[in-house]
Amino acid sequence: MIEDTTWAEKTAQALGISVDRMNLIESYLLHVIEANKTTNLTRIETLESGRMLHLEDSLSGLKEFNKAPEGLYGDLGTGGGFPGVPLSIATGRTVLLVDSVKKKVSILEDIVREMGLSKQMSTYGGRIEDLATEKKASFSVLTARALSSLSSLLELSSPLLVQGGQLICYKANVEDEEIDHVEELKGLLAMRLVSDRSFTLSDGVTPRRILVFEKKGYPSIKLPRRVGMAQKRPL
Repeated sequence: MIEDTTWAEKTAQALGISVDRMNLIESYLLHVIEANKTTNLTRIETLESGRMLHLEDSLSGLKEFNKAPEGLYGDLGTGGGFPGVPLSIATGRTVLLVDSVKKKVSILEDIVREMGLSKQMSTYGGRIEDLATEKKASFSVLTARALSSLSSLLELSSPLLVQGGQLICYKANVEDEEIDHVEELKGLLAMRLVSDRSFTLSDGVTPRRILVFEKKGYPSIKLPRRVGMAQKRPL
């Protein structure tokens, strides 16, 4: 049972979602914190820190997520289910939670099932490159939170996205050189930057940046490359 609904009520009002949905999102966090006692899902161990660093952070991209095209949604490198689960609950949109660590995926499945959310959320335990082979050009929107470099994320996402599909990247700090590099790769990967927003979380000091890339055209190289190449030998 949630100890204090004040935070949920204020957050729900600020985001324009129902208190019931916000309470369900907070309940999910509590399930993750409990599961984390036996399996490493997250470094966050308390409700207070989880509210800001998982829930507020995940929902900070709601503005961009609501503008993304309709269709299949995937959360890459979901870890403890963030931002995929909060975004799915907040919007009612179905999500595929993707992570290469099968033990984490198994725990997420248990939590989702226990909360009665199995019709809305499914999981994929495997590498993103393998998913791109199985579900090529199938996703309308992807999210990735603190997962990899922008160039690697664009490479991994491009073969998964439909034309006009979007990748929403959650970052802390991004160097200008990294932005310049992905600009150079836009023709190669058929991914272009369409939105870039910087802000701080509610503590006033934790920086966040949300960048949105859109698939436009077709990559000039064959994707996906072999498993691990996007990180080991980035373009």
